[in-house]
Amino acid sequence: MNFPDHTVEKIGGTSMSRIRELRDTLIIGGRTGASLYHRIFVVSAFGGITNLLLEHKKTGEPGVYALFANDDNDHGWLDALTRVAEAMTEAHNGVLDNAADRARAEEFVRDRIEGARSCLFDLQRLCSYGHFRLSSQMMLVRELLSGLGEAHSAFVTALMLQRAGVNARFVDLSGWRDESECTLADRITTGLRDLDLAAELPIVTGYAQCSEGLMREYDRGYSEVTFSSIAALTKAKEAIIHKEFHLSSADPALAGTDAVRKLGHTNYDVADQLSNMGMEAIHPNAAKILRQSDVALRVTNAFEPSDPGTLIDSQPAKVPGVEIVTSLDVVALELFEQDMVGVKGYDATVLEALRRHRVRIVSKSSNANTITHYVEASLKTVRRVVNDLEGAYPSALVSTRALSIVSAIGRDLSGVQALRRGLAAFDESGVEVIAAHQTPRNVDVQFAVPRQSAETAVMALHEALISGPKHLAQAKAA
Repeated sequence: MNFPDHTVEKIGGTSMSRIRELRDTLIIGGRTGASLYHRIFVVSAFGGITNLLLEHKKTGEPGVYALFANDDNDHGWLDALTRVAEAMTEAHNGVLDNAADRARAEEFVRDRIEGARSCLFDLQRLCSYGHFRLSSQMMLVRELLSGLGEAHSAFVTALMLQRAGVNARFVDLSGWRDESECTLADRITTGLRDLDLAAELPIVTGYAQCSEGLMREYDRGYSEVTFSSIAALTKAKEAIIHKEFHLSSADPALAGTDAVRKLGHTNYDVADQLSNMGMEAIHPNAAKILRQSDVALRVTNAFEPSDPGTLIDSQPAKVPGVEIVTSLDVVALELFEQDMVGVKGYDATVLEALRRHRVRIVSKSSNANTITHYVEASLKTVRRVVNDLEGAYPSALVSTRALSIVSAIGRDLSGVQALRRGLAAFDESGVEVIAAHQTPRNVDVQFAVPRQSAETAVMALHEALISGPKHLAQAKAA
């Protein structure tokens, strides 16, 4: 593929729910003729659809996948699939004005939903014989269901744009009724190979069916991996993610809209730290693909198309400084064993227990006889880890505590004295600091604080390191 001077742009699910507005601003706006093209748009499902298909991302409420996985012959997943069809219809009726377009969208939904329903019925029937195990097929079921949402939104968006006079093309990478087995790169290459980017605007599904299995590798981050892979394979001049907010120095709801500022420019190192803190500018694996392909990433506010947003590349900072303050709720898992000093194996045992229960480590610290891991997991899951460790080390004291990590992040914190100034700010604000940590690389500093103090801590740290008069003057000078 050789597409000169083009961008690859992604629209997330929340923004997709306002796609009519984006049609008139971001996608078309004041563009006419050739200026409409030389772009590839990768779209997520309409807001809430993937939650209905899989499970609610925040509450865990079961969708079609979760109900099918736990089916006890009441076929609750069938009702859930019907709810998906109704939600899809509501979504595209809110986007499409033309009756013929609505009819085409309705037929598209009917074909995909009925196809999925038949597939799941056949799978249940096959597995009832005993020689086949449903559990071994569940990841494929998850992949199948995931693709329904993106295929629907991409198809509807293409219809909407065609009605508005744009030569948009629906590019389905979901592998629907495709019997071939191919890699992600092959799937993308096949889907895009005959495109004329000078005269066509491809609307591409955020899910791509491939032999690697995107859901198995990246779960709900699959659309960003598809997006970054397309940008890398097509050698895009820039990859752009359109979000419903700017990448700012802190949450405006906490630090205040007048105090926060748009980052403007940062690098992939900072993006990695943000991912570790649960504040993903982009999925870390997607960022890796872009970084290794030397493709810069731009994060913009989809509803402010004239604003250039924040550029993320591999360039170091010109001036040291904190760029963003954020927080994450964690559980501190502490293993204390008086006889640990000088003995190897304790850390490996803890890591294996965390891996076995799929617990993500945010940070860790240790001394002669204590190892503390700050993990992102439910207390229920952490208790399972505790049981394993108590069984392995009967004389050890294993304890847990619900905390928050508040972190100040920047490309270069050398000379900023973020640790000292942060501690002083917390002391003045009455925030108890349970632990503090800074690595020699000087890209972040972390403070462990009580959960109930997290919001106060973010505001205090932002004021001390970013929005204060001295630091603000430095930022303007940069």
